[in-house]
Amino acid sequence: MKNDHLDIGRMKAELLEALKPHVPFDGWSEPAFRQAVSDLAVDPGVARLVCPRGALDLAVEYHRAADRAAAAGIADADWAGLKFREKVAAAVRLRLELVDPELVRRAAALMALPQHAATGAKLVWESADMIWTALGDSSRDYNWYSKRLTLSGVISGTVLYWMGDESEGRAASWEFLDRRIAEVMQIEKIKGRVTGLPGLKSLLGCLQAPEPRPAPGRTTP
Repeated sequence: MKNDHLDIGRMKAELLEALKPHVPFDGWSEPAFRQAVSDLAVDPGVARLVCPRGALDLAVEYHRAADRAAAAGIADADWAGLKFREKVAAAVRLRLELVDPELVRRAAALMALPQHAATGAKLVWESADMIWTALGDSSRDYNWYSKRLTLSGVISGTVLYWMGDESEGRAASWEFLDRRIAEVMQIEKIKGRVTGLPGLKSLLGCLQAPEPRPAPGRTTP
């Protein structure tokens, strides 16, 4: 393929599609990345320019592409009759149904390595942020952080359960998800009482949400 007029976004998407078939066998690895570059017949130097960290960059892109698709799906969903906790559960489920369990298993193994742990944690946080934002969360104080922190925990736990779930339609995973969200709602009630303690509310009031940032995929962790 031609390398003139390089479109980095398109090139990354094409490399990702070329890499996916190799991930179940070789993981998100350097050999898999090289094979994808060969399959796509792109100059290795150009591929490395687009993905300096090789397969790791494509694993990140796979995650963020699913976040973008989920955000669009949530925006189009008709959840008017659902309680808010049900909307959160539906959003997490929608996000998980956009990805291949085997590709996620391999990505989880990659992100479990000490050198990639921060990247993995950042991606989970981004997914939680995407869901809250897509559901219309407007908090800018300490609640901005607590909502994303608790949902990150729900997502992480649910993904671990989901990866090994062999129930029909992964029904057991969705039941697990519902239980986790129910637990979080209880924590929110407790938090509401605790934050009413003298002095604590004013201290938490110093926390402010960061300025809006680019959509997933625009920055490198």
